[in-house]
Amino acid sequence: MAIIKPFKAYRPADNADKIACPPYDVISSEEARKMAEGNPISFLHIDKPEIDLPVGTDLYDSSVYAKGRENLDKFIAEGILKEEKKPCLYIYAQTMDGRTQYGIVAATSTEEYDKGLIRKHELTRKDKEEDRTRHIQTLEATTGPVFLTYPDNKKINEIVADICKKEPIYNFTTEDKITHKVWIIADDAVISMLEEEFKNIPLLYVADGHHRSASAANNARQKRAQNPNHTGGESYNYFLSVIFPASHLYIMAYNRLVKDLNGLTDEAFFTVLKQSFEIEKTSLQVPPARHQFCMYLDKTWYLLTAKPTSFDASDPVGSLDVSILQNKVLAPLLGIQDPRIDKRISFVGGIRGTKELMKEVDSGEYKLAFSMYPTSIEELMKVADQNLIMPPKSTWFEPKLRSGLLIYKY
Repeated sequence: MAIIKPFKAYRPADNADKIACPPYDVISSEEARKMAEGNPISFLHIDKPEIDLPVGTDLYDSSVYAKGRENLDKFIAEGILKEEKKPCLYIYAQTMDGRTQYGIVAATSTEEYDKGLIRKHELTRKDKEEDRTRHIQTLEATTGPVFLTYPDNKKINEIVADICKKEPIYNFTTEDKITHKVWIIADDAVISMLEEEFKNIPLLYVADGHHRSASAANNARQKRAQNPNHTGGESYNYFLSVIFPASHLYIMAYNRLVKDLNGLTDEAFFTVLKQSFEIEKTSLQVPPARHQFCMYLDKTWYLLTAKPTSFDASDPVGSLDVSILQNKVLAPLLGIQDPRIDKRISFVGGIRGTKELMKEVDSGEYKLAFSMYPTSIEELMKVADQNLIMPPKSTWFEPKLRSGLLIYKY
């Protein structure tokens, strides 16, 4: 079963469009400073509080977390953020390029996360987990929502559709032309219906936000150990999530840039590449199907089709396109054994398109690029269901959830 819990959100009293900001982990400190310049109510002052400290401040210094808490307290004291009068659920809808995804905003269970009922598919980095855990504990809040998904449920879809016939409490379009809408679910009967219906959902899946969910679970474990009267009902046992039906989600490719050919000549590289791939010059810049890749080298695009003998179709991880590329090209030919730490590879979210790949290669900064076919939500769930882990940078979800619209305070 999936537990969802209504909560008394802290949310914008007004000016939601000026408060809401991108997730903390998709922009740098420098980008955040520029974005928040002239906007004292940007939620970046809470999620990226280093922007209010001297440039060069260690991002993990205690002063950064203290500034985030100071700013959150200030936003609440000045009425920029207000507390809901009663525990509610919410609906958060995003429209991008004519496609809308509708998610239910709720508090979800760290216990279910620990039991594997909220399934994950990525490894997390300890330093990033510790950073968000400190942020949660200092602010006593989860400020950035975790992006969860579940197999479609007709009844839940019907309830959501009915609520969205009403006027939203927030409705604005951001600079990236994505429209954001939020509805409040305050009716106890409707909340109960959704809670009961989610009990029929056996599993939830982390689509995006592995470090946020892991950090919330870390926080709960620590609080539990410190509380001799722990009951399981405490607010720290839950974290802020937006839960979308799988059919609503759009996964974009996560493309690759590589610095060099690892000492190989172009001719030698193509010779060994042909052992695992059929290769042809192409006008395509995006692969048309699974197990195909578009490669850009010396101002020319090539279509690479993986030979059936180059991967195990029954292996849910090994048959992923990102795995085929890693196992047959990046590691054995180009010497990139660990793409998490190797400085010779960079990753480009599909939202930036293939022009970005061509620009970087044509500039000489990189030698070649790979345009990938997107990983599917079905592949993601299949990997998670077997408690397996995808290679790094396997999925890029768009649109990204904005922070600052709804905050879960402990």
